[in-house]
Amino acid sequence: MSVSRIIHFSLVLLLGFAQAAVVSAGQWLEAARPMMGTEVRVELWAGDTARGRALQDAAFEEVARLDRMMNPMNTGSALSWINREAGNSPVPLSAELFEVLQRALHYSRLSGGAFDVSFASAGRLYDYRGETAPDADLLEQARASIDYRDILIDPEASTVRFGQPGMALDLGGIAKGYAVDRAIEILSRGGIRSAVVSAGGDSRILGDLGDRPRMIGIRHPRREGEFAAVIPLADTAISTSGDYERFFIRDGVRYHHILDPATGKSADTLQSVSIIAPRAVDSDALSTTVFVLGLEPGLALVNSLPGIDAVIVDSNGKLHYSEDLLLNTTAVSYTHLRA
Repeated sequence: MSVSRIIHFSLVLLLGFAQAAVVSAGQWLEAARPMMGTEVRVELWAGDTARGRALQDAAFEEVARLDRMMNPMNTGSALSWINREAGNSPVPLSAELFEVLQRALHYSRLSGGAFDVSFASAGRLYDYRGETAPDADLLEQARASIDYRDILIDPEASTVRFGQPGMALDLGGIAKGYAVDRAIEILSRGGIRSAVVSAGGDSRILGDLGDRPRMIGIRHPRREGEFAAVIPLADTAISTSGDYERFFIRDGVRYHHILDPATGKSADTLQSVSIIAPRAVDSDALSTTVFVLGLEPGLALVNSLPGIDAVIVDSNGKLHYSEDLLLNTTAVSYTHLRA
């Protein structure tokens, strides 16, 4: 495990978390805007306030541009065009969509289909605000259209088409991570050496706080305002997928947005998965992948990937760590820390 990525791993007192977040006034700039169905935050250290604000604006604009491109709820987006037309003929891809789809298919193949952006064929049948789920027959019809192997990309022509009718794509498990990475690239090119960009559960840390790492809290899946763990990180990304993000409970069953592509139903063996990786596009996709795979297969996958680590909360609320993290901590249960 790279020392530059994880200085050390431990559960810490909230006091330590608060102290690590303190930076001299007037230099650490923070801003947040609603985007990509969540809140996007851009925080950075800038010697020149005006320059720092300009770079924040540029980072937000990049995220907004990608949101307009990859939001399936926007009927004018490139992704909506793909969902409408790719069942009939090949659809041209922008460089960004080509890259994201290629990366998504990489994780689909790596996980045997546990990660599959065509889950949207079933996912669009759920209404979490309205607390409605599809009946068994409708869900089975939709599930038959979920198959990453029918997302057919032509690298030479840079096009995509669907191998069967009824397919639809949703990049919600990878697009936010990709957008976070692009925002960090903009800040880095602009000369920023210390920053954090987050979009919901996806964050990437550029540099550190000067003399110490950034403290990142992993939300307690069942206790709002508390952390399951706090991790010191520098120059890395972390993404958390949990069954508490978009959900409703009916007849004792928790329906949430992380669907198992094999069934079209909510994966139900874990409460949350946090993945630490060099890039947010990978931590984002892998947090969903591991959540669907479950504890033992998910840890086996993470342990097979160099430079990737995981913190998993199982259905009973117990913490589990990937091998590299386990070597650096003796913690086996929650630390109850107020946010």
